[in-house]
Amino acid sequence: MPRPGTVLLTALAPISWGTTYAVTTEFLPADRPLFTGLMRALPAGLVLLALARVLPRGAWWGKATVLGALNIGAFFPLLFLSAYRMPGGMAAVVGSVGPLFVVGLSAVLLGQRPTARSVVTGFVAAAGVSLVVLKAAGALDTVGVLAALASTASMSAGTVLTKRWGRPNGVGPLALTAWQLTAGGLLIAPLALLVEGAPPALDGRAVGGYLYLALANTAVAYWLWFRGIGGLSATQVTFLGPLSPLTAAVVGWAALGQALTPVQLVGMALAFGATVVGQLGPRTDGASGASFRSPAATAREDATALAGPAPRR
Repeated sequence: MPRPGTVLLTALAPISWGTTYAVTTEFLPADRPLFTGLMRALPAGLVLLALARVLPRGAWWGKATVLGALNIGAFFPLLFLSAYRMPGGMAAVVGSVGPLFVVGLSAVLLGQRPTARSVVTGFVAAAGVSLVVLKAAGALDTVGVLAALASTASMSAGTVLTKRWGRPNGVGPLALTAWQLTAGGLLIAPLALLVEGAPPALDGRAVGGYLYLALANTAVAYWLWFRGIGGLSATQVTFLGPLSPLTAAVVGWAALGQALTPVQLVGMALAFGATVVGQLGPRTDGASGASFRSPAATAREDATALAGPAPRR
């Protein structure tokens, strides 16, 4: 697949995540961020694991646990905590500092020196979404902001480590996604039970909301995200992140009646422009020896996983 196709497919993940906040506040039980994170991660992970039918081996048990903790186990509860405490668009756009986190972590973990363009573009993205935050309806909630920042830092670290470690030979992004979602869900489960107690009663709206989050918003979206990390640099991938707050702001305006001022529209234009500029860097199919393969090889690996293992002789 040509690189523009990889970018467009990967971009579908943050666009989908931008709907998380509206679904959380409008369809799901209130004040249950851990249970919501659990219901999003574990069912999706088990479904993908059943499709991939591949388990980690050797050191990858530990790596999958670390990646699952960063990308899922810590990220989901913090994400939903921020969503419950702030308006949808505001909760999403606080994560605009993600590209700057990844630029810094890539320098440390991947040996990729920050370029002036990537740093400036990161600040432009943050400035753009900050305009949306400052003009969004409702006051900033300190706990919500800190939770959003922590969730962004967690996933930024997970993205860079995913690029650094790559995948085991013969293992596609479908299996890698399944491992992380399952590990993250299992890490959230005891914490949810300890902190929030028994699961709440669910009505039809909540069931529909959880099904959407688990399948389209998580299983499919994370598969596209980790697949994209294989064909793009960590910085390029994270510059797609502003599409999530932009989507959240648009959904908040269109579906929830949250006003958008001219200043916010300017901020959204800046953030979108930064997303486009962030894709102009040179393509990197691997980093620091990471075992990522070409998109064609990736497709073959996932197709092999879905078809089932070859018979042993």
